Amino acid sequence: MSVKGTDGYYLPIRIYAQGCVRKLAALLHAPRAASRGKSLPYSIAQGCVRKLAALLYVLAVCSIKWYSHYKKGNRMEQKLRVGVIATTHGVRGEVKVFPTTDDARRFSKLKEIILDTGKDELILEIENVKFFKQFAILKFKGIDTINDVEKYKGKELYVLRENAQKLGHNEYFIADLIGLKVKEEGGRELGILKDVLETGANDVYIVEMEDKKELLIPAIKQCILKVDLEAGEMEVHLLEGLL
Repeated sequence: MSVKGTDGYYLPIRIYAQGCVRKLAALLHAPRAASRGKSLPYSIAQGCVRKLAALLYVLAVCSIKWYSHYKKGNRMEQKLRVGVIATTHGVRGEVKVFPTTDDARRFSKLKEIILDTGKDELILEIENVKFFKQFAILKFKGIDTINDVEKYKGKELYVLRENAQKLGHNEYFIADLIGLKVKEEGGRELGILKDVLETGANDVYIVEMEDKKELLIPAIKQCILKVDLEAGEMEVHLLEGLL
């Protein structure tokens, strides 16, 4: 999961630990250290400071390792995009939604949806759903005028994973595939899967290689040998002419 805002977790830990160590190290230049109002010999104070500095270092390392484990174990997105608000519809607060899900009719089964405003996330109750051409037309409870909803044009709509459609055998959510490390069957690393092109026939995986060039791999069983979401890897067989 993109755990929003947590990629900066390393920096504050490092800065805090370094700051504490610097402050403690500064005490080493003092001839005496105070504890409970009594003077301690310099050698004792020096030993205490070193032990405390070591403890802070261990805590910082453990925190970083914990976060790495947490991030790896929660790599899969906990919310999934199902549509983008294309424009308003009428004057009563309805919106036209361009579905980013395979089945636009799924909107009729949803009771609520998550709106990402870019600054925060709003949970909106769906009051009414209808369909027009490729669009789903949604009416949210409490949003009753065009002025209330116009500011949300271009914003994305999500559902929690628990409310997502059930997947069939060898089916995956696009959000879970993005970021996978792509390897050939022999073990050679090809790059990182950065996008999925939906062609209508079969999907095409767009892999960014180390030299920043793009490698296009059709999502067919002859090419996609294994997908391991927990390990964050995809094993592929490149047909002649793909590379």
